[in-house]
Amino acid sequence: MNILSIQSHVAYGHVGNASAAFPLQRLGHEVWAVNTVQFSNHTGYGAWRGEVFSAAAIREVVEGIQDRGVFPKCDGVLSGYMGEAAIGEAILDAVARAKRANAGALYCCDPVIGDVGRGVFVRPGVPEFMRDRALPAADVVTPNQFELEFLTGARVEDFRAAMAAARSLLDRGPRVALVTSLITPETPADVIDMLVVSEDGAWSLRTPLLPVSVNGAGDAIAALFFAHYLETRSPAEALSKAASSVYGVLKATAEAGSREILTVAAQQEFVSPSRRFEASPL
Repeated sequence: MNILSIQSHVAYGHVGNASAAFPLQRLGHEVWAVNTVQFSNHTGYGAWRGEVFSAAAIREVVEGIQDRGVFPKCDGVLSGYMGEAAIGEAILDAVARAKRANAGALYCCDPVIGDVGRGVFVRPGVPEFMRDRALPAADVVTPNQFELEFLTGARVEDFRAAMAAARSLLDRGPRVALVTSLITPETPADVIDMLVVSEDGAWSLRTPLLPVSVNGAGDAIAALFFAHYLETRSPAEALSKAASSVYGVLKATAEAGSREILTVAAQQEFVSPSRRFEASPL
């Protein structure tokens, strides 16, 4: 498959395209990576160098790809960290171009806004753009718990509320919603939940909570879920495969005591996860 991935990039470590592209390539997919920012490292270090690219620069790169005449072969567009709201419009323009060329192409929006405990960590205007413009245009959306609450305006006080909020996303445009990093009062202390809903049903999946805190895992699971969904059109199968792979990589990362996710060293987990987790119907 061919996936146009428009998100951030770092030289050191693995977040954004640096986290999403290689797993997809390892699975045999072509990735047309367009970077919204070029930073030395992820911002969690507290200091970094680099720049946010302009919306005009994003459009120019996308137009250059279109000039090659390959958009009819684009199976999907994946977006993540945008840098600023204006870049979002350039991304939606790329989505429109891809869908005009291939009516079967899908758009997966990973609505990077913030996280529980950290709050909003993107520039002003980006959260509103995600809610009001990107969400209605998406076929697949992959928020974490904090982002789910922002996008829906609902408090996720228990699992039932999480499922109701996720289902409400489908009324806004997407056909599939994956909620990552979900912790509710029903979640045991030693595990973490994930939830996916679609027009065909809802499924949950639970993995052990690992003693690791790294950036980039969300970018990887969004990319893997999208690719597996494009291949299988099964939300449950896509969740099982993506969660199993990311768990394996995070387990290796925890065992190594690494601050950066071991995307390359543990790459076999993307192809053949060492432990399989099954999504359960709800």
